[in-house]
Amino acid sequence: MYVAPPPRGSDPSGVGGGAGEDGRAAPRVYQVWKGSNIFLLKGRLIFGPDVRSLGLSILLIVVPVAVFCALVARKLMNHFPHHLGILIMVFAVAFTLYVLTLLLLTSGRDPGIVPRNAHPPEPEAYEGNTETGGSQTPPLRLPRMKDVVVNGITVKIKYCDTCMLYRPPRCSHCSICNNCVERFDHHCPWVGQCIGLRNYRFFFMFVFSTTLLCIYVFAFCWVYIIKIMHQRDISIWKAMAKTPASIVLIIYTFICVWFVGGLSVFHLYLISTNQTTYENFRYRYDRRANPYNMGVVQNFMEVFCTSVAPSKNKFRARVARESSIPPRMVGGSFMGPNIGKTVGDVESGRKQAWGEPRAAAVDLEGQQSTGDNMSEKDGGLHGIPPDFLQTRPSEKVEGRAGVHARRSSWGRRSGSWEMSPDVLAFAARGGDDIRDRNSNTTSTTSGNQ
Repeated sequence: MYVAPPPRGSDPSGVGGGAGEDGRAAPRVYQVWKGSNIFLLKGRLIFGPDVRSLGLSILLIVVPVAVFCALVARKLMNHFPHHLGILIMVFAVAFTLYVLTLLLLTSGRDPGIVPRNAHPPEPEAYEGNTETGGSQTPPLRLPRMKDVVVNGITVKIKYCDTCMLYRPPRCSHCSICNNCVERFDHHCPWVGQCIGLRNYRFFFMFVFSTTLLCIYVFAFCWVYIIKIMHQRDISIWKAMAKTPASIVLIIYTFICVWFVGGLSVFHLYLISTNQTTYENFRYRYDRRANPYNMGVVQNFMEVFCTSVAPSKNKFRARVARESSIPPRMVGGSFMGPNIGKTVGDVESGRKQAWGEPRAAAVDLEGQQSTGDNMSEKDGGLHGIPPDFLQTRPSEKVEGRAGVHARRSSWGRRSGSWEMSPDVLAFAARGGDDIRDRNSNTTSTTSGNQ
């Protein structure tokens, strides 16, 4: 028998991201990314939404160094023998390139984003049953927080509604990038990226190296002023007037050293105590035990002497096609296919029966029945008593809560159901006729008695 070949680029196994139903290649992960990130070079570089501030940071580094090389370092070449003055400019240029490389490694890589869940986790049932539709059903809930033990200390982890997952310890959701980031430190607007597990080392090295570059430019500007003062035998104030570029650079680097230098000292303290900026301002570990502190030496080794954790996201990979039942919207929130079933049904796979709160709903439009419209108050379809739901002749019902031999209605068409005219009339007129009929029958019965 001839079998038509699959379209080009398709995935015969149906697991990976091949071609879609229209034969086109599935999009890549970075093309359908739900965060606020900006991707460059076809997903090879990932930035935050405020990546434009990265250009300002580059200008604040490159422009002063260019002025220093053109108006200070170039003139210092003649003041040092054996061409040692050339090394002043070479070192300034090389160190600037090193700082810019660290800046790119900080802002252009995955900071430790935790991949989102396609569906929310299944809720848990708490103790204590309540009667719903004639059966004992434990109410389902999704705990907002859970307890985990880290180095013998209990730590609470929170559920993220956006990413639909329980955040790992030290993970937080960045409201700017709209991602959960492991070991979240802070979102730095100067680099346009979150600072987390995978780029914190480069961020500290960038800040510390920028501090050293400022000190380098600051020092050699003073060297040039002193050279002028001794060469021309004038006062220091007159020598400063001879090189206004040096004065501007001295003032600029002095201000920057207070900023980046103070930030370097602060992060040295955080590294020595194994804290993040977020934890330092939120939890105040000086008042409680820090479960992550392993000693000064081990804390520094963890940051600088360990390999960078691999990214959990493959931004250039094809999007995998969903083979499971998609989540459903109930009450404005996503629910998994098992939400609403009793614990026994989820664990043992038992099919539900008539009268149970998650009985299959009758689909009046000829579409698949999903059971979303069942009323938990009276165990029916929008108030329809279960007596109005007709069963097939071959099906046997054992009592009010009997188990059907027929399979569950999940994913079935309504054509396999037999509905009485009363049900159709009830659905068409909103139940008014049946209510009137029931009231008339009750009044007649009372009159006969």
